[in-house]
Amino acid sequence: MSEHKAIVRWQCDTPDFLRGKYSRAHTWSFDGGVTVPASSAPSAVPVPMSNPDNVDPEEAYVASLSSCHMLTFLYFACRKGFQVDSYEDEAIGEMKKNELGKLWVSKVTLQPKIVYGGKRPDAGQEAELHHAAHADCFIANSVKTDVVVSGFDHAD
Repeated sequence: MSEHKAIVRWQCDTPDFLRGKYSRAHTWSFDGGVTVPASSAPSAVPVPMSNPDNVDPEEAYVASLSSCHMLTFLYFACRKGFQVDSYEDEAIGEMKKNELGKLWVSKVTLQPKIVYGGKRPDAGQEAELHHAAHADCFIANSVKTDVVVSGFDHAD
């Protein structure tokens, strides 16, 4: 099928590593040449050892699910003849403890706001587009997190 790579780089910048006093800032580099500054979330590791200006893995996970849903939605909307002029999603990931007491991203809520030009789907058609996008999203099909599109039912 296909392979997708990322290079994650971190470098120790302190003699206090063994005391846990080290920066969690690092980079993610992708095959297209983009390098993204990353860090642990300040809610997990306090500043200054985390950098709140950088993307944390939990945010990236939420963005990945949202992006995949959007791209799949756009594909299905195009195929059905619906002109999408813009798509914006303020996605929210919720963390909680699982049955073993370990934190995990248990739910991601997508809240897409879509502007159509020309032919617009009715509410039922839009729900079908979101259901199809959710069912075919590569990332959603790869995780056990409950992914919900606000306002649309995705019962499998």
